[in-house]
Amino acid sequence: MYRFLLSRQWVILTLVALVLIPTMIELGFWQFHRHERRVAQNALIEDNLRARAVPVEELTSPGHTVPRADYWRQVTATGTFDTAHEVVVRRRTSADDRVGVHVLTPLVLQDGRIVLVNRGWVPNADDQRSFPQVPPAPRGQVTVSGRLKADETTGASGIKDLKGLPDRQVMLISSEQQAALIGKTVLGGYIEQTAPEPAGDSPELIPEPDHDSIGAHMAYAVQWWLFTAGVPVGWVILVRREVRDRRAAAARAETADGAPEPAGAPA
Repeated sequence: MYRFLLSRQWVILTLVALVLIPTMIELGFWQFHRHERRVAQNALIEDNLRARAVPVEELTSPGHTVPRADYWRQVTATGTFDTAHEVVVRRRTSADDRVGVHVLTPLVLQDGRIVLVNRGWVPNADDQRSFPQVPPAPRGQVTVSGRLKADETTGASGIKDLKGLPDRQVMLISSEQQAALIGKTVLGGYIEQTAPEPAGDSPELIPEPDHDSIGAHMAYAVQWWLFTAGVPVGWVILVRREVRDRRAAAARAETADGAPEPAGAPA
């Protein structure tokens, strides 16, 4: 009765089911690991945002690559803004998803070294190749507080570092790139400014990174694993239905073969 399982149709169906099971299991674990990474990142962001602020020089130095463990650490820096070497970072969105630029201003520290400060978001100029209207940075000595961030790279951000951009416009925040343009020593990474609070016509400060939502990755993982369980169950249901249909067909055939000939039938 089960020899039909060796037919071409059923062999293909069984092979497809055998391929789907490990594939769906792997997709479930992929989503589960994404959930774990999101939970770990949320914990890292929360811990670093709550940590005591330290001078930026304690966490970075020229040529230093900020490790992930130090992302979003609260830091302070005291110096004077070098607006002559200020640049804007193109294609950045505001908190309400308007497209504009981030204002990147070098801060000259008391020892002469420089740390880059992302002062916040401003709208694009009407002409994409023109330098936008940027509110001036405070004059004189100022103490900036903010979140430490690593240099942006094409590989990590997916943003292409385009060539031939207008003067004083960049695509990525890179301490190495800015050091070459300024001609002075620049600390690795940059500060995402949180204080002092903007007054009047100042750039919009960048909001805290989201560290509350965990997304739907866990739900997707469970969904894939439920699909995995459904494959063998569905296969068994199809087999049983096929067996039932074949038995019913065989019974009908036997009934037809054993039925008496009608009266008056010719010999």
